[in-house]
Amino acid sequence: MPTIGSYVVIGLVAAAVTFAVTPLVGMFARRMGWVYLPNDRTVHETPLPDIGGLAMYVGFVAAYVTASLTGSLDVVFRSNSEPRGVFVAVTIIYAVGLIDDVREISAPAKVFGIVLAGIALVQFGVVMFAFRLPFYDGSIFLDESLRPLITILWLLGMSTVVNLVDGLDGLAAGIVGIGAISFFLYSERLTDLDLLDSANVGPLFAVIAAGLCVGFLPHNFNPARIFMGDGGALLLGLLLAVSTSVVGGRVDSVEQETIGTTYFFLAPLVIPLLILGVPIFDTLFAIVRRATSGKGLASADKGHLHHRLMEMGHGHRRSVVILWLWSAVLSGFVLYPTLADQNPTYLPFGIAVIGIVLYTVLHPSVRARRKENSIPSQGIAGKPVDMTSDITSEMTSEMTSDTQAESERRELPGQLELDVTGENLRTQLPSAGRDD
Repeated sequence: MPTIGSYVVIGLVAAAVTFAVTPLVGMFARRMGWVYLPNDRTVHETPLPDIGGLAMYVGFVAAYVTASLTGSLDVVFRSNSEPRGVFVAVTIIYAVGLIDDVREISAPAKVFGIVLAGIALVQFGVVMFAFRLPFYDGSIFLDESLRPLITILWLLGMSTVVNLVDGLDGLAAGIVGIGAISFFLYSERLTDLDLLDSANVGPLFAVIAAGLCVGFLPHNFNPARIFMGDGGALLLGLLLAVSTSVVGGRVDSVEQETIGTTYFFLAPLVIPLLILGVPIFDTLFAIVRRATSGKGLASADKGHLHHRLMEMGHGHRRSVVILWLWSAVLSGFVLYPTLADQNPTYLPFGIAVIGIVLYTVLHPSVRARRKENSIPSQGIAGKPVDMTSDITSEMTSEMTSDTQAESERRELPGQLELDVTGENLRTQLPSAGRDD
């Protein structure tokens, strides 16, 4: 019977190996010339290795082998082909990402590689069996013909989410790490309630994903010394897809209802979506933004949440930490009813949300940016009136003032247009941003 301690050991192995191998991967990448050059869309100023996912893959292999040799996890590996299927799928999807990092393949080719990894999952039985709809009594079991399609679509969605959120140093590793740890605790709670089979592979690959992020993050946090690249992002996306689908899609449908399983629209599959709420919202917002602007969905831009935070005046590190905090609050809000078996106390979470919002919009750097971008006052000043002058001089002064005011009102629209243009120029995202 797997224990939390045995899972923690596997996570630590993944973290330690990834942390130790990452510098070696960085040296290898520089020798091979596999670096990411700065451009007008990036926030780094020097070429950096972008195959950090190779260190993650090595950490994954080490953790997988350790888990297969751990006696307490025999139930997960014995007479179960799913772990082997995940290993094959991870190898395929990382190879696709590595090729894209080194040679840059087309978007259709990348999608084909992800679909190929999804087919490997299906062949080894790593599929979603059922799901629950909001306020629908009971589970809806998927027909066998639909399971492959749902599995592949879920994998495409998760891998895209992680890939798109990987825009700042440490952002993707931090958010995925928080989400993976939260989902591991959630799945373990369901196992304790006998709502999830102890042989389920979800907790294992969730804790491995968390370990990979913890081990890679010290090298990737701003100022980053290496990037995870598409290989690392796709690898983490697959691990999250596997964990969420085999847990959320296999929760026991027996009429044993607890707050932990019915909270959030009575759908366990909704919980991982909320845990990963920040990157999922960012992805949906990016899709809508690009669709409405007539751009391709795969086209890159600077409209992501992290870019907008930097435009507000937050430094690189602070923008990342703010998004980490949002992920932590969402995860805590989701986990509380599951772990405590009671409805959440809204006051602490409400205070946390208000605190993050105020910190985001009222930080001194944001106020300084607003002051810098503010339009200079163009007050309409008339000539001062000499109260000691006679009535004729006073009327002449007022007429002169009115004439000047009218002249300035005619010129004001053009002046405002120039000022607004100047403001837009000043609020362009800098080529690099670092927190003081």
